[in-house]
Amino acid sequence: MREYDDVTLKRLQSIELMIVNDFKRLCAKHDIPYFAFAGSGIGALRHKGFIPWDDDIDIGFLREDYEEFIHYADLEMSDKYTVMNVEHDPNYPLMTTRWMLKDTVFVEEAFRDVKCELGIFLDLYAFDQVADDPKLRKKQGWETWFYSHLLILRSIPFPVLMMSKWKAKVIHAATAAAYGLLTVTGVSTKKLAAKAKAAAVRYNNGPKTKQVNYFFDTVPDLDLWDYDEIFPLVELPFENTTLTFPNNQDRYLRKLYGDYMTLPPVEKRKNHFPHALDFGIYRDVPLEDLRNPDLYIDPADLKR
Repeated sequence: MREYDDVTLKRLQSIELMIVNDFKRLCAKHDIPYFAFAGSGIGALRHKGFIPWDDDIDIGFLREDYEEFIHYADLEMSDKYTVMNVEHDPNYPLMTTRWMLKDTVFVEEAFRDVKCELGIFLDLYAFDQVADDPKLRKKQGWETWFYSHLLILRSIPFPVLMMSKWKAKVIHAATAAAYGLLTVTGVSTKKLAAKAKAAAVRYNNGPKTKQVNYFFDTVPDLDLWDYDEIFPLVELPFENTTLTFPNNQDRYLRKLYGDYMTLPPVEKRKNHFPHALDFGIYRDVPLEDLRNPDLYIDPADLKR
C-alpha cells in the first residue's frame, strides 16, 4: 500500500468531514435516513472517527431514500457538488453514486483511464429488498452481479487485480476480449446499468422482505443485512460530529473483517491512495474550518 504523508491525509480527511457535514444538512432538511457502514462503521466503533489510515466514508440508504437524496443534491447543491453515476455520465463504470466536491481531483489507480470527472467524494450505496425465496434470491444476485460487472468491463478493459502477475495476465486477456466484444457490438453502459438496476429493485414494490442488500459488490451477498440489523438506526460519534449507523453492525463487520476491534497488521491496512489528487480551492482552507460542523464553506467565497 502506498501511504499518504500525515499532512495530506489530514487535509483529505478534513475535506471529507466538510462534505459529510453538508450531506447531513441536506438529509436533515428533507428528513432522509441514511447509514454509514463498512470501514466507516469500524472507524466509529474502534476510533470514534476515521480509521487512522483511511481516506473515505461509505454511506448506505434504502433505494427510495437514495433516489430522494440524489434528487435534492442535484436541485439544491449543484454549485458545490457533482452527482456522479452512470445515469449522469455514461462513462462512470459503477452502480454506486459519488457525491463529489467540485474544484477538486481524486482519481483512484483503478480509475486512471476512466473518462469522467472525478473529485473528492462520499460513496453512496443503494440497498434493495432481497427475495425471501432462496432460488429467487440466487437468481436476483446473479443477474445484478453479471450486468454490473459487464458495466465495469465496458469502461475498464484492464481492471486493477490484487493477484500474481501471471494470473492477472490471464484475467486481463479475458477482460480485454470482453471489452472488445462489448464495444464492437455497441452495448451501451446505460443499458447494462438499467438491466442491473432492474434486477436489484425487483422486489422493492412488494411486501417487505427480511433482508436488504447492496448487490453490486465483488460478490452478490457481501453486503447482505437483516432489516432489523439496520433499523432502528443509532447515532455514534465520528470525529467532532456524529453519523447514523445500523443498530447492529457486528455480524456484518465480522464477516468482512474478522476481529474488527483489533488493529490489523501494517501490511493489511488499506486505503485508496490516488493516481491523482488535487485539493483545488480547498488547499489553503484552515483545517478547523473544514472540520467545523456548524460552518458552511461557500465555494464562491474561495474563488473571489
